[in-house]
Amino acid sequence: MESGEKEITVVLADDHNVIRTGLRAMLEGEVDLRVIGEAGDAPTAQKLVRDRRPDVLVLDLQMPGAEPASDVPALREEVPGTAIVVLTMQSDPRRARDLLRAGASGYVLKQAAERQLTAAIRAAAAGGSYIDPELGGQVAQLGVDPLESLGDRDRELLRLLALGHTNREIGEKLYLSVRAVEVNRAKLLEKLDLETRPELVRFAIANGIINAGES
Repeated sequence: MESGEKEITVVLADDHNVIRTGLRAMLEGEVDLRVIGEAGDAPTAQKLVRDRRPDVLVLDLQMPGAEPASDVPALREEVPGTAIVVLTMQSDPRRARDLLRAGASGYVLKQAAERQLTAAIRAAAAGGSYIDPELGGQVAQLGVDPLESLGDRDRELLRLLALGHTNREIGEKLYLSVRAVEVNRAKLLEKLDLETRPELVRFAIANGIINAGES
């Protein structure tokens, strides 16, 4: 490491010991990166971040106890000096977009970790962001968040539909005729590019319209 170059401290969080070992060996082969802790579950990762205040947390989405949609913003608020780079097998551009919006600084696919993780860590530590290039194009194509186009009435309709209320029950709650509910429901599903109730329920949970336990 050159004189004056800042060392970047890293905590690795992945429930597979073999993967952590490989990542650690890769990162410690870089002169400016130093792994200061490892975790195999989300609670341990959170404690390490609070106690050791690393520059970057590398976070696996599939760890036991992990709830990335809430863990990421909570950690960013509690430990704002620690950037979060998500490491995952999930190549879903919507997932990537949502986690970056929630406060993650990087989104790297595990299959590309050898090529991309060090760059993502350095970008995150410098206050920037990094996303897998292939996913980045797909995220850009997503355009405007569909929720942003929904008014209060549409959001309430979405919530009631996701909770399983019938058209008649929804009509009574929203003071609409059954026919009006049917028309609005069709328009809502078209606007959100959804077709079935299970898709609608997943969308509502993912976007905070309802909680998983409500459905």
